[in-house]
Amino acid sequence: MTLFREINSLLFALFLLVMTSLVYFQFTQTRDFMNQQMDSDLNNTITSLGLMLRPHIETGDVATAETLVNVIFEGGFYRKVTLKWLVDGKEQIWENPIVIEGVPQWFINLDLFAIQKKESLITSGWLQLATIEIEGHPALGYQELWRVMNDTLMILSFLFILSIIVLRFKLNRILKPLHNVAIHAKNISQRKFGQDLELPKTIELQDVVGAINSMSGQLKQIFSTLDEEVNELKEDKFIDQVSQLPNRQYLSAQINNWLNEPGFGGLILAKFDWLEDVHSKYGYQGRDEIIKVVSKRMQAELPEISECIIARIANTEFAFLITKAEKSVIKVYLQSLIRIINQEIAKAGCTPNTRFALGVSQRIDNMNSADLLSQSDNALQQAQREHKISHWIDADQPQKYSREQWRSKLVDSINNNHFSFQWQPILAMTTQQVIQREIYCRLYIDKQIVTASEFMPFIELLSLGAQLDRCLLQSIEQQNILALADEGIAINLTHDSLKDPLFIQWLAQYLKQSAYAERISFEIPESAAITSFDQCYQLAEIVRAAGAKIGIDQCGRQMGSLEYLQKLLPNYIKLDLSFAYYEKLNQNKELCRALVNVAKGLNISVIITGIEDQAQLADFNSLKAEGYQGYISPVEDVDINPS
Repeated sequence: MTLFREINSLLFALFLLVMTSLVYFQFTQTRDFMNQQMDSDLNNTITSLGLMLRPHIETGDVATAETLVNVIFEGGFYRKVTLKWLVDGKEQIWENPIVIEGVPQWFINLDLFAIQKKESLITSGWLQLATIEIEGHPALGYQELWRVMNDTLMILSFLFILSIIVLRFKLNRILKPLHNVAIHAKNISQRKFGQDLELPKTIELQDVVGAINSMSGQLKQIFSTLDEEVNELKEDKFIDQVSQLPNRQYLSAQINNWLNEPGFGGLILAKFDWLEDVHSKYGYQGRDEIIKVVSKRMQAELPEISECIIARIANTEFAFLITKAEKSVIKVYLQSLIRIINQEIAKAGCTPNTRFALGVSQRIDNMNSADLLSQSDNALQQAQREHKISHWIDADQPQKYSREQWRSKLVDSINNNHFSFQWQPILAMTTQQVIQREIYCRLYIDKQIVTASEFMPFIELLSLGAQLDRCLLQSIEQQNILALADEGIAINLTHDSLKDPLFIQWLAQYLKQSAYAERISFEIPESAAITSFDQCYQLAEIVRAAGAKIGIDQCGRQMGSLEYLQKLLPNYIKLDLSFAYYEKLNQNKELCRALVNVAKGLNISVIITGIEDQAQLADFNSLKAEGYQGYISPVEDVDINPS
């Protein structure tokens, strides 16, 4: 029972007790008063009647005596009058039936008034003439008592109802701060830090609210401190202090990540020798200022052409990792880069189209980071040798299908549910038991299996992500895969799905109809959680309401604050693959630990990805993460017909 109901019940009981006491007191007082009134009236009546009858009885005037008695009796206040002549023993009786109007019979049956009668002897000197007896009628007593009790009960009932309304209103006002404190405390337990509570007027509650506000502020400060620590470590390890661009270490990890995931694009390596001329003219401070200006402009303009990572990898060398672009887009990107460089060269007083070189290479299948860097570097060297501003090493990789052929075949395969599923177990750090399985899909195109690494770039390019996710989820339901995975499955959602309001509405209906909604975990890439936070928040609310889970993939990949974790509160995060890469190089263990601490502080589970063997797993044991994933637990085909 809530505190409000307990107090309400207690006050209700006390008020009922008081009201009952008042009613009882009023009842007994009224009844006693009426008894006294009736007794007094009988005394007066019998005395006066005796005095009036005596002269007529002395003379034997029976008619006048009866007339006098009739006058008194017809008033209706007496039930019975008996006059007995002692001379001849004659007895005359006047009697009224007990009929009481306006009073219920059950009330009369209570026999609240005893029979009251008075008797008097009429004498003349020493001679006894007659006796007269009068019995009071209870009608007046019952009527008066019934009226008084009715009025009393109506007034008290009105006061009772009015008091209950006022009481509930006041209790709500008094207990509102406590209710707010309970909600705030619950939010704090879920690591939701909102605004401080307003101090109530009740002095005793001010201390409670103050303590809650203080505790919330301290926890918020702890999270902010951890978040700042992660940011400082990222800036210290991955950010070039002059240009404020990512450094070589960050770029290397992201190239490795990018090549391990489905994608297309290219890498441009740039050498800006004109910065050495600026250094000769204006010194290092002047050169650093120009580097800042150029870097800021490149960061502002180039990502609008294509998603990219711009890094300063050496004193006068820069790299541009274009992660989602076809050859035509890379050409536009390159032209814009050359335009920006020439404009900044001219501003610095140098000659445009001189003293810089760009080497471009494009990603091809089965390429590793060393191959990509080597090709771009060769292109850069070639441009310098030929005194050109850019050189492009064309991979000349034959395309399997044209863009329209890809669209036709992907749409056909998706709509006809030509999926083939695999999953990879995610193991518990302590017990090595499977805690979840991440599902991967392949497509049958022209009766051949096509892996995600091959078709996903075109899914993104052709904006078919929402359609793929919708059909994939339907196929998972139809093939009863959720029933096979007691531990639950993790499904990666595409950027297209997260940005599509219709898909989010469809997903809500899908989860309502699914018998295994609680076994599904939807994973959102960190980049989407930052750039499309509102859509991700809406999705997370729908997913949680249906009993499913939400996870953040590639956590720690993006630069900037982790504040989105506090607002989104996912069930778990998966650390970016780059942390496993750094671990192999024995670098940035403290950054990984700080990131885990942020998640732990928000009660979010942590899964480490990219674990290749037991030795690498042992290196991560000290982080106390909940699970791990990687080549150490290989991908398996989903057997939809288990024996």
